[in-house]
Amino acid sequence: MSDIKQDFWKALDASPYVMVGMTGEHAHHIPMNAQLDKDTDGAFWFFTATDNRLAGGGAAMVQFASKGHDLFACLAGTLRPEADRAVLDKLWNNGVAAWYPGGKDDPKLVLLRFDIGDAEIWTAEPGLKGMFKLATGMTMKEGELGQHARVSL
Repeated sequence: MSDIKQDFWKALDASPYVMVGMTGEHAHHIPMNAQLDKDTDGAFWFFTATDNRLAGGGAAMVQFASKGHDLFACLAGTLRPEADRAVLDKLWNNGVAAWYPGGKDDPKLVLLRFDIGDAEIWTAEPGLKGMFKLATGMTMKEGELGQHARVSL
């Protein structure tokens, strides 16, 4: 299982774009850019604005598809405002600064931490045998197109 976890973190680092929504609300998920800290497992962050519907935090779901569409994940967890200014300073970058004219002290700026409770991860890595079965219409067996795991991150 640890390989699929490592594959997830590597894929998210390569393309940190996810869809985020609050659990139990009837509102569409919205695209966000995950900010990763290589020294932290089990969490990542989002810069957003005070008027964003996610800004209040709470139970949330994150959906992820890797750039190459060979790894997919659904993560359940909790969004909460990050109070530690050192985290904001560490994650701040020019791409974020472009959205906030007041810089790190912009009154609309909110940094949200997403603490992952659990996740399901799927990989799509068909081997030679799996590719042959797909091409010929033969019956596929579990695991011939990739892996699936319920994990704690």
